[in-house]
Amino acid sequence: METISGIGKESRARLSELVRQTRGTVSVQQAAEILRLPADKTARLLAWWAKKGWLSRVRGGLYVFIPLEARSMDTVLEDPWVVADRLFSPCYIGGWSAAEYWELTEQIFRTIVVITTRKPRNRRPVIKGTSFLVRSISADKMFGTSAVWRGQAKVSVSDPPRTVLDMLSDPKLGGGLRPVADMFRQYMTSKRKNTDLLIEYAGRMENGAVFKRLGFLSERFFPAEQTLIAACRAGLTKGVVKLDPALPAENMVTSWQLWVPSTWAGKDTAGDR
Repeated sequence: METISGIGKESRARLSELVRQTRGTVSVQQAAEILRLPADKTARLLAWWAKKGWLSRVRGGLYVFIPLEARSMDTVLEDPWVVADRLFSPCYIGGWSAAEYWELTEQIFRTIVVITTRKPRNRRPVIKGTSFLVRSISADKMFGTSAVWRGQAKVSVSDPPRTVLDMLSDPKLGGGLRPVADMFRQYMTSKRKNTDLLIEYAGRMENGAVFKRLGFLSERFFPAEQTLIAACRAGLTKGVVKLDPALPAENMVTSWQLWVPSTWAGKDTAGDR
């Protein structure tokens, strides 16, 4: 266990200035501008502070501050959302992480889901003990987000309807079919329900699988939502997809062009063929 060492008065004043003028993380470029120092000298200074235990490096040129109450450098990220925003911006927090924030689930997920326009090599990085699950989208699909404050930092998170649709697009982002279905049902019975936005966002996502899964679940659990169901039918595309790509699917629901597990099969179902 590496302990935090003392630093001099001038160094402490500089560090305090960085804490005041940044939002949980600091880059070499930021620090150089704030401290009015050359970039090479700033880089050495940040590396020295990290060696002393006052900063912790999360990637090349980016650091987080060690909480003052910490006794060692072996500390977890104080707010992983803020770090994710700096590492993967432009991005937003999505999937089950957003679902937790909007109270669509009571499950606790330790991994942070990040949706970004970047294409990182490592899609499952672990940074200071915190795991991230990273998914990439095109820039024109960056919509349906809300800005939320995390301490002094503003971070983007998918709004409730976008959260639901992202998980329908990729059920892995919600922990699988069953949790996603439960979160969809919670959304549809909550004050955050907005079927107009579900329809609008689903169209903008240009993903036929989303309409198929959304329509199937809507018809199964909320048959009275005829406007939503009709919009999903209008958005159907050619081809057949799985309700959950991760699960075996023995039956096809012909009306929604979905292969589904036998436990999800209903009257409008054809056997395995």
